[in-house]
Amino acid sequence: MWHPFRDDVEYYEERARGLLASAWDGVPGALEVFDDVPLTDEGAHTVLAQAHGCADWKAFKAHIRKPRPFARAYQAIEMRNAGELEAIITRDPWLVRASGTNGNDLLGLAAAKHDERLVELLLTAGADIDHRNVHGWTALHQAAYANLPRLAELLLRKGARADLEARGEGGTPLTVALFWGNGEVAEVLAPHGVHPPNLRTAAGLGDLDLAAEPGTGRGFYRPHSGFPRWWPTDDPQEVLDEALSWAARNDRTEVLGELCGRGARIDADVYRGTALAWAAWRGLEKATRALLDLGANPDQRTGFGGPLHGEGVTALHLAAERGHLPVIRILLDAGADRTITDVNFEATPANWAGHNDHGEAQALLSA
Repeated sequence: MWHPFRDDVEYYEERARGLLASAWDGVPGALEVFDDVPLTDEGAHTVLAQAHGCADWKAFKAHIRKPRPFARAYQAIEMRNAGELEAIITRDPWLVRASGTNGNDLLGLAAAKHDERLVELLLTAGADIDHRNVHGWTALHQAAYANLPRLAELLLRKGARADLEARGEGGTPLTVALFWGNGEVAEVLAPHGVHPPNLRTAAGLGDLDLAAEPGTGRGFYRPHSGFPRWWPTDDPQEVLDEALSWAARNDRTEVLGELCGRGARIDADVYRGTALAWAAWRGLEKATRALLDLGANPDQRTGFGGPLHGEGVTALHLAAERGHLPVIRILLDAGADRTITDVNFEATPANWAGHNDHGEAQALLSA
């Protein structure tokens, strides 16, 4: 049975949506929770309530308001209070092996708080280092997602597996790191095995010779439920185009030219962002210059992130969002049009910079 650890209904509404998204994507843990219940919003409410020992959503809403040991342990994690957490799990040692909403255990919740002290405390108390929530997510996945190399080193030293998959086939911690361009933690993970050894992973690591199985293990996408659904195909062109994007977002300029020479399309948008869009969002000067030199269009429109975040945006919008001044200057020098508006907000790059409190970038784009 799952244990609730927060008392706000909106939090569980979001967890229900995430559970449903993973079930739609065929993630085994999520499908197991639904069993014969329809994959609908109402079904997600039902299975979430039942997993917490409640008959229905109404009963569950009353259930979450009662203080419980797991919730108290979670509050100690929220407050980063190692002494309080130790006292709680000493009194109730079963908590370290218990699961909260959507299968999240205390170890995973501590990893999400980026607190190595709490992680080590829980491991010493007997937490399962490879515990997987309904999405297949482990503490090591969380370290990869948040680009936490020291936490990843701790978990690997303690024996964490680097080959476990989450949110789709091939969704290993290394894949998660490379999807987001988290190079620091990717460098920690790679020596523990290139999982999976496909072309996009090899490109993200800057060594195309690592691609033993170029087109396999590419089922991981939708890194969280805010992203749209998408399934890869076996089309060799798609495999190449995707690899170019992953090389760009990881600043692997040494392989960009070779991928284009193999036929990768410089302006391809395989899934939520061209190579240039990702390089700009990451603030990567070398990759941005290299892609422009290879012929990337600085005014190419793309989707980026979730549908409510970026539709019809350009690389300049994304550099402005993050306040990456050097990349903004590179794009402007390449002739990028600062007057283009996106689809969702009808806003210019200067508007995006202003909305995110990047005054210097806004001024540069408004000049």
